[in-house]
Parts: sequence; structure tokens; C-alpha cells
Amino acid sequence: MKNKKLLITLVALVIIVVGAIVVPKLSSDKKDKSVDSKNLQVGVLQFVTHPALDEIYKGVQDGLSDEGFKDVKINFLNGEADQSKLQTMSKELVSQKNDVLVGIATPSAQSLANATDTIPIVMGAVSDPVGAKLVSNLKKPDKNVTGVSDKFPIDKQLDLMRQILPELKTVGVLYSSSEDNSKSQVAEFKKAAEATGIQVVEYAVPSTNEISSTVEVAVGKVDAIYTPMDNTIASAFPTVISVANKAKKPVFPSVDTMVEQGGLAAVAINQHDLGVATGKMAAKILNGEKVADIPVEEFSKVKPIINENAAKELGINIPDSVAKDADKVK
Repeated sequence: MKNKKLLITLVALVIIVVGAIVVPKLSSDKKDKSVDSKNLQVGVLQFVTHPALDEIYKGVQDGLSDEGFKDVKINFLNGEADQSKLQTMSKELVSQKNDVLVGIATPSAQSLANATDTIPIVMGAVSDPVGAKLVSNLKKPDKNVTGVSDKFPIDKQLDLMRQILPELKTVGVLYSSSEDNSKSQVAEFKKAAEATGIQVVEYAVPSTNEISSTVEVAVGKVDAIYTPMDNTIASAFPTVISVANKAKKPVFPSVDTMVEQGGLAAVAINQHDLGVATGKMAAKILNGEKVADIPVEEFSKVKPIINENAAKELGINIPDSVAKDADKVK
């Protein structure tokens, strides 16, 4: 019995001694990792200033923080929709030797991809990564680019539009002719809409300068306007709403922040959540994962959102079947 007690005492002493050695070591390792994160850099290139992309950038920061990279240095640049600036800024971010680059919106991701084929790039808010030639295989990226795709659920958006406007016959699609991302969305929307008997009229604009006059023409010919995830249109969205409201024509955007700005309704992706997913993917690379081992994430978390003030101003009654499941902007 004495021997047994002695053995137990010895085991306890060994555990205490080992603990005294190992615990401080683990604590030291954690501190070292925190210190190392301060030496890491993330370069972020945003295409233009507008609420949707701004929310994505906030989400990127939160996503990095959530994964333990609170102290990482972020080098942020905004091209303000100027292609020459995007090229110059991309080269600047590459020269800074950032550990990972983040492109917010298709033109930014494309510009970064043209500037380097070695530094890992995480794209955010890119609806058609293959069409934009950023990747050729979503499941197994074959270059230095991966990221988060915000492919829009066009079938759900059409269903929402038809529920709100049962007599909908013609839809004008407003988009930028300079954004590849938008062209593929428009083609998909047109195919799906015309399959349901809705006529689609395309209104392409080369820049924000032509938006007001183009919308003025469109509202005289269509029952409603649809805008895809398009950065040029988003940056001048208040103008779209102002002209459309005067003609009492509803605008159905593709982004939650644009509903908040006056759009009638959308089945939308939360832009901040999209940014968080993008930031967390960048964190994976900072943690040592290879781009080739990180599939492109197709972000599909969507929910209807309606603007009750816009509906009231337009004299449109939102059906209970839509309102009960939707987020509401007042």
C-alpha cells in the first residue's frame, strides 16, 4: 500500500514538473505567432468607392481578425474605377512584397493577376472567375489566384420580381459595357427571363456620365429596371434611383446595399459576409496553405430584402408571401 501511495505521489510530481516546463513553452509559442503576424502584409486593391465594395473591405478586415490576424499590416489602395490607376497600384502592391493580395471586384483582381504570377491573390466579389480568366478550374485553381465568387441567383431574383409585379412584361437591364463580369450576368439574366416570357431590353453604358440619359430612355420603354452586380452602375446608383422614381418605375438591384439606397427589392448576398469569407481565405494563405489547395468558394448565402419606403413611393404593394421572409429597409 505504501509503495502504491509513493508511486502516485511520484507521478503527481512528474506531472507538475512537466506542466511547469511545457505550459510556459506553449504560451511563448503563442506569443511568437502573434509577433510574427505583425511582420505579415496584406495588399488590398478595391476597384471603386461605393457602399457594397466598402462593406466587402470591412468584411475582409473582420475575416482576418477572426482568424487571429489582428495585427497584420494592410496596405489598402482604391483605383476609383480608373484602369490606369489599377495597373499602377497593382505594381505598387507587388513591389511592397505583400504576403497575399486581395482584389475587391473583377477589374481589381484581373489587374493584380496581370501584375504578378507568384504572389497569392484572393479575389472577392467576382461573379464569373472563369469568364474573367482568373481561374480555369474552380475546384483546383491552377494559377496563383483563388477566392470567393458571388455568383448571383438569377432564378430567385426573377421569381421575386414576378411575385411583386405579376403583370411584368418588359425589363430593362442597365449595365456597364466595359465590365466583363456584367456581360456574363446580363446574358444569363436575359436567357432566364425570356424563358419565362419576359422581354429583356439591354442598356449598356460606357461610363457613369451616360447613366442618367440612358435611364431616362429606358423608363419610357420598360416596366422595371434590373441592375446586375456592376461597379460602374453601383457607383452612380443614386442617379439611377432618382430618374426611375420620377417615372414611377421600380429598380431591382443585385446587392443589399443598393436596396438600402432606394432599390425596391433583391435576393441579395450580404456584402459584409462576403468580405468576411474573403478575409478568412486570405488568412488560410497566411497560415501556409497553397492556392492550389484552396478551391474557389461560391458564396451562396442569400436572403430577400425589400425597401418599404421605395414600395410606398412607387405605390407598389409587397405581397405577404414575400414580406414575411424578407429583411426590410424602412
